[in-house]
Amino acid sequence: MRIPVAPEGWPFILIPAAVAGALGWTGWWWAALVLGVAALAGLGFFRDPERTPPEVPGAVLAPADGRVREIRDVRDPFVGEAVRVSIFLSPLDVHVNRSPLAGRVAEVEFHPGRFLAAYRPEASEENERCRIALQGESARVTVTQIAGIVARRVVCRVRSGDKLRAGERFGLIRFGSRTDLFMPRGAHLRCRPGDKVRGGETIMGVLR
Repeated sequence: MRIPVAPEGWPFILIPAAVAGALGWTGWWWAALVLGVAALAGLGFFRDPERTPPEVPGAVLAPADGRVREIRDVRDPFVGEAVRVSIFLSPLDVHVNRSPLAGRVAEVEFHPGRFLAAYRPEASEENERCRIALQGESARVTVTQIAGIVARRVVCRVRSGDKLRAGERFGLIRFGSRTDLFMPRGAHLRCRPGDKVRGGETIMGVLR
């Protein structure tokens, strides 16, 4: 049976838990309590629940849990004329990223950068980020993982040529962040700013 925790999270869970156990054994109860709480916080942050993608033809799914911060018309180098939907992830959200549709990874680009607050508009161009371009059966989409003030590590598990199912996990961002979804401008939007979304389940738009 799969344990619903992202593999990248185990060092943040097991190490403080082991040290807490050792401190408790030697009588350092307060220190053990602090580290025990840290281990539980890591368990909550790196949780990785199963998700069931809806079977809706042409659906573009949310690539992350969080709240829609902004929707803007832009031009993406891979998608072309696109709609960018920015999802802000708080430290309490699930931070595993999922593929918005079934397709082939056409390109993966990592860009080192700053660590501005992820909700700031300039974070999409200035912060450390990883861009994943996906070629679906009938359309192209791009997902960008963006680090923030607290999130200092973008984890991408895929590379060019990999094939993903809709809703399949492809990475995560540690400790608060932002994920941008770029889909064709002709898609029928099913989200708006302020919406709470779930990665791999919420339909962000439907391709026409």
